[in-house]
Amino acid sequence: MTNDPKQFAHKVNNEILGLLDKDCRLSHRELGRKLGRSPLTIKKHIDELENKEIIKGYNANIDYDKLGYNIIAFVEITISKGKMLEVENNIANDPNVFAVYDITGTYDALILARFKNREELSEMIKNIHASQYIERTNTHLVLNVIKESSSYISLLEKESKKEINIQ
Repeated sequence: MTNDPKQFAHKVNNEILGLLDKDCRLSHRELGRKLGRSPLTIKKHIDELENKEIIKGYNANIDYDKLGYNIIAFVEITISKGKMLEVENNIANDPNVFAVYDITGTYDALILARFKNREELSEMIKNIHASQYIERTNTHLVLNVIKESSSYISLLEKESKKEINIQ
């Protein structure tokens, strides 16, 4: 156990984040029991993590395939100079779009979207091309999803292994 309050708080925050990453439905009481801390301590840490926007929200892990959204497309876009944010924000409003990224390389933006059928995908691509600021697009369809998640605990474990190997 450390005597440094900041290091201690960081450790508790990481423990909380790790547990919430696995199950965001855990109550303050359950988190406290698992971590050997009071629910009030857990609440204070969670409030701080929320205020700093480290925790941005709580989500269910939905299986979109089972709901019929089994077409996933990655759309690379080249956008006219000076209009990138305007175009990206417009595209981000499409409910099929689940991610919009500024990227480096040949293209300016990468759009990730889910669809129930090819017609929906076609309509979105045509709408994108209708913008006067789109220079070109390149669309990739996902054939199989191998992994579609991240784990904060796994990242921490990887970091700790690096620290052990360095020492």
